[in-house]
Amino acid sequence: MVILSTLLWTPAAGALLLVLIPAHQTQAVRLTANLFAGVALMLACMLLAHYDAADPALQLTEFYPLNPKLGSAYALGIDGLSLPMLILAALLTSISLIASFNLADGVKGYHICILLLEFGMLGVFMAQDWALFYIFWEVTLIPLFFLIDRWGGKRRHAASLNFVLYTMGGSVFMLLSLLAISQYDLQNQGSLMASMGQAAQNMPAVEQVLVLLGFLIGFGVKMPIFPLHGWLPLAHVEAPSAVSILLSGILLKMGAYGLLRSVVMLPVAAQLIQPLLMFLALFGMVYGGLLAWRQPDMKAMVAYSSLSHMGVVLLGIATLNQTGFIGAILHMTAHGLIAGALFLLVGLLYERTHTRNIQDYSSLVQVMPRFAGLTTLALLAAMGLPGSIGFVAELHMLIGGFQQWGGWMAFFSLSLLISAAYAMRTIGLLFTGPVKPQMRDIADLTPSELAASAVLVGCIVVFGLLPAPLIELSAASVGRMLAVIGERLL
Repeated sequence: MVILSTLLWTPAAGALLLVLIPAHQTQAVRLTANLFAGVALMLACMLLAHYDAADPALQLTEFYPLNPKLGSAYALGIDGLSLPMLILAALLTSISLIASFNLADGVKGYHICILLLEFGMLGVFMAQDWALFYIFWEVTLIPLFFLIDRWGGKRRHAASLNFVLYTMGGSVFMLLSLLAISQYDLQNQGSLMASMGQAAQNMPAVEQVLVLLGFLIGFGVKMPIFPLHGWLPLAHVEAPSAVSILLSGILLKMGAYGLLRSVVMLPVAAQLIQPLLMFLALFGMVYGGLLAWRQPDMKAMVAYSSLSHMGVVLLGIATLNQTGFIGAILHMTAHGLIAGALFLLVGLLYERTHTRNIQDYSSLVQVMPRFAGLTTLALLAAMGLPGSIGFVAELHMLIGGFQQWGGWMAFFSLSLLISAAYAMRTIGLLFTGPVKPQMRDIADLTPSELAASAVLVGCIVVFGLLPAPLIELSAASVGRMLAVIGERLL
């Protein structure tokens, strides 16, 4: 079965077909891009029918040797960690294309870049070979650079350059860590990823720590974690809103995904630097929340809230226990849906008013009731309100962290209070008070915009009320990862 390859190469085929369509035929370009993104989403959802959640092993694997001496191969596979990310990536790509319907400049190039970005993102989550993983990781940089630099805001050139320099700098550390592991004897385990996992166990503890720190920097830039977040606010604010959906909803999760794989590969080092990981997580949660609280720009507020939420994911990874790992995976999905919904809604509002300053708004509930309802639900989910997927994820994180560190979770609770503060502040400023004269004639969400927003918000609520299927999807894989960690710590 080659369903993974079919899914992987569908957006690439769509981008290739777009190259052949004349640039002035914008309707054909939009239709083709949405068609291929929709097919990719359908294929990603089909994976659920073929995936056995009770089986912890890699599934639907494909393996074609590329360099037998090194052990490198075109190796694809999915487990309970990668499957939710694949579906989320395909869903948010379709949503971002719907949100780009009003784009008028450079339509062909824009849609080609979006499909190439989806190709890279899907490859990262499917790759079961570190060489292949690194290639797909770098592939995502190229289209994202052009999407920000060509279609971004006033400071788009600085934002795109900042993003690429930060990410490429982090990639250097990741590559050095991979090369350091490859210096040890790599046994042919079927793929380079499995071989490196075994070779890492032969390294002295000090070298393991240095290698994991390299991975922490490489993946931490993308997550991002404090203090590697310098590219985040400018890139989010200047990127087109549809691109911000992918940047926050999926690109950040690539860093968390890679770090989680690295921790499983190097558990001795992870245990040694566990206090550092906990500190970075807790500090990032509070720091990001405070910065989000004071932002007048709504996109900057959502961007800094992402820093806080990814700190929560890092905390779950740092626990090295089952509840924390499940919480981290849940929160990766939760934040993808919540941040995607918020960036979508903020972008739709900006298209109507051409301002993101929260002080310019009031009582939008009277003129945009559909927008107000969906935005309020997304903001309540961001603060972890019971009944939302954000609450389920943060509850797992709190329990897992308390099992590991006890009273230190008071700082986790402080970050939740700060999240509640900026969420309620935003709701109050947007939807209460008298209607300002310049805001009386704003159109509410169109049917297509309402459908796209409702899908994301609906998933937030449905998985918040019925989280069991999402938890069961990852539970067996988490059990396998912890078993590997346990064996390697002996």
